[in-house]
Amino acid sequence: MKKIIFVSGASSGMGVEFALQASKESAILKQKNSSIPFADEIWLLARREDKLFKTKSMIENEAEKNGLSAFYPKAVCIPLDLTGSYGAKKVKKLFENEAKSDSFEIVLLINNAGFGTYGEFYNTDVEREMEMIDLNCTSLTGITGFALPYMKKGDRIINTASLASFLPLGNFAVYGACKAYVLSFTVALRAELKQKGIKVTALCPGPVSTEFAAVASKGARLKVKNGLSAQKTVAHCLKKSRKGRLYS
Repeated sequence: MKKIIFVSGASSGMGVEFALQASKESAILKQKNSSIPFADEIWLLARREDKLFKTKSMIENEAEKNGLSAFYPKAVCIPLDLTGSYGAKKVKKLFENEAKSDSFEIVLLINNAGFGTYGEFYNTDVEREMEMIDLNCTSLTGITGFALPYMKKGDRIINTASLASFLPLGNFAVYGACKAYVLSFTVALRAELKQKGIKVTALCPGPVSTEFAAVASKGARLKVKNGLSAQKTVAHCLKKSRKGRLYS
């Protein structure tokens, strides 16, 4: 049975780090013949195809550098707009097509795709806010639901929430509400999946040094002030996930 790691938003920021570090983690687990499931393939999903292939190259270079090429999962680039129910249904189709050719298991599902907007709600682009809800909430929910039939005991789910999940946040009104949804959904999902042995973790960082600020401010603010390292944030999250912790 083929085993797969699934990473959405794998074209930039924490998505790239998740792809790099989850690949290395899987290679080490495979080398050690660990009881934690390792992967044969890592699926990289995002809209920007050129960025995905850059991530793929980074994984392959790291595998060679670490002397673990024989153990690393094969990186598969899948350029898709994941937004909303339509995007989630495209992922469902991917799973169905894969099941026709070979049985498979999703050993690690990382729902990282998403973006934010900044400013008073009155002054922000309402259509852009609705697109954010579609990607951050609807797509994540659908992908999780469509992935679960292919998961079993020992497998893991990571949902990228935020420190903004815990309280309403001025100038990030819709973003904070989206992440509150992600956190609430993740906590409930963990309780429901406990008996099945599927581990569920909510990543709830503060500011992280990615392109988030540039996207949220439409280029007015290129860097996240006092942002955490994406590398350290993801490493901490994967460690918590392996241990079966709810929060990172």
